[in-house]
Amino acid sequence: MRFVIICAIFFAAVVLNVSGQSNFACRLADSALTLTKQRVTYDPGYFILSYPNGDVPADKGVCTDVVIRAYRKLGIDLQKVIHEDMLTNFDMYPAFWGLTRPDKNIDHRRVPNLMVFFERHGSMKSISGKPEDYNPGDIVFWNLERGIKHVGIVAGLKSADSGRYLIIHNIGTGQVLEDILFKFEIIGHYQYGN
Repeated sequence: MRFVIICAIFFAAVVLNVSGQSNFACRLADSALTLTKQRVTYDPGYFILSYPNGDVPADKGVCTDVVIRAYRKLGIDLQKVIHEDMLTNFDMYPAFWGLTRPDKNIDHRRVPNLMVFFERHGSMKSISGKPEDYNPGDIVFWNLERGIKHVGIVAGLKSADSGRYLIIHNIGTGQVLEDILFKFEIIGHYQYGN
């Protein structure tokens, strides 16, 4: 019995790190952090992508591309899983763009589509004004001015000023690490992955 308890404690320590975050969530935060070392110009243009594992040119991107690229480094192709989900559940996704069927080149790069996918397949987390509720590897969505939506990944590094975890995102100046968690209205908070 003692051996079983020791094995259970060891397994829990491997699966969870000290902060209680899953190993996958911490790896996702680390994966996103590596993206801040790449120079990227903000470019919301439509690109014809290969499928699966299609990506816009490495020196271009938007906020969703940060999330897509971070997951891809861990073997999850959001282009593929979102496209497959939209093929069978197209009516559950927003109809803002007047499309009548999924488009594998752009659907995964649209913030509202990412939100629907994470709501359907991820774990919804509480939205609060408490920094301790946001942990490395969490995906956070914001509503910016004029109804524009934004997404970023909570990093494993904290701000020296506020003590909050920083956010990895691209809001126009490339893939950066900033203390913006409460800068805009939070409209979604999720975890997705192993």
